[in-house]
Amino acid sequence: MRILGIDPGLRVTGFGIIEKQGNHLYYIGSGCIRTSGTGAGSPENEDLPARLKVILDGIAEIIASYQPQQSAIEKVFVNVNPQSTLLLGQARGAAISALVLAGLPVAEYTALQIKQAVVGHGKAAKEQVGHMVQKLLTLDGTPSADAADALACAICHAHAGQGLGALATVGRRVRGGRLL
Repeated sequence: MRILGIDPGLRVTGFGIIEKQGNHLYYIGSGCIRTSGTGAGSPENEDLPARLKVILDGIAEIIASYQPQQSAIEKVFVNVNPQSTLLLGQARGAAISALVLAGLPVAEYTALQIKQAVVGHGKAAKEQVGHMVQKLLTLDGTPSADAADALACAICHAHAGQGLGALATVGRRVRGGRLL
């Protein structure tokens, strides 16, 4: 199963593709979609539609190139600055739109869930996440922070079908830590 992970951002959207075969994870590719070239030297929300189109088109191109079967994206957290949160939400919406237009199922994970799945605790620093992504996928070097976060999101999704999560996928649900 091939999984596309996305770390959304208005200036830089990270992506990572992994393949899961049994209990093994394999690195396929990763990188960043950069939109900062549009409207350089201007406020962040100037040329917003053009930036969103770059994200939408970039993810569509990645999907066409790598042919993932599933996708995972990081959920937006509420920032101190409400304007930044809104802009991030719009970038995330453009990414989700590209995934849905391609017919991919979309799973969403919080930063806490992703860090717990990859590092083992939710308070991990970006450097720790990057290091663990490198180790889990046996990479020669550490990917850029945005690409590492996207790969971590894909790894989180790959592990979501194990443990109590696996039970939830066979017609059962988990609510409040209880199996229903």
